[in-house]
Amino acid sequence: MVFKYPVYLFFLQLISICLLSCNNVGAITDTSQSINSRNWSYVNRIKIPFLIEDNTARYNLFINLRHTGDYRYSNIFLKIYILSPSGKSSVERREFKLALGDGQWLGKGTGNMYSYQLPLRENFKFTEKGNYIIELEQNMRNNPLKEVSDVGLRIEKSN
Repeated sequence: MVFKYPVYLFFLQLISICLLSCNNVGAITDTSQSINSRNWSYVNRIKIPFLIEDNTARYNLFINLRHTGDYRYSNIFLKIYILSPSGKSSVERREFKLALGDGQWLGKGTGNMYSYQLPLRENFKFTEKGNYIIELEQNMRNNPLKEVSDVGLRIEKSN
């Protein structure tokens, strides 16, 4: 029996390259930061710097969020601060739904952890080229907000 090992090796490498190259295609940034002891306080803003090289393109922005099954609420309120390259700043308060009325989580669950990519903006156009900073601050009544483990941002070009 003759094995065609080089042929199998070739296809294995080809599949591996394809899978690795598919990760984060079109993503400007896709990052998350761990929340210390799963206690997110107001003063611990998540700061995400990123570069926009093409201000004629449109982008989709998502909040990356992970919490445990012990998170007490069906939603989360965030303050979103945006600082442009020229120093213009804006802030907005947004609510994101995390669970149905019956308590079923809307995120992807693994064990006791639930992950979300919450839509922040669709087909958004940045007005300037350059380095931006987005800061995310929890804006719930409880401080610190317990059982939030990771928070971040994903920005990708729209199709």
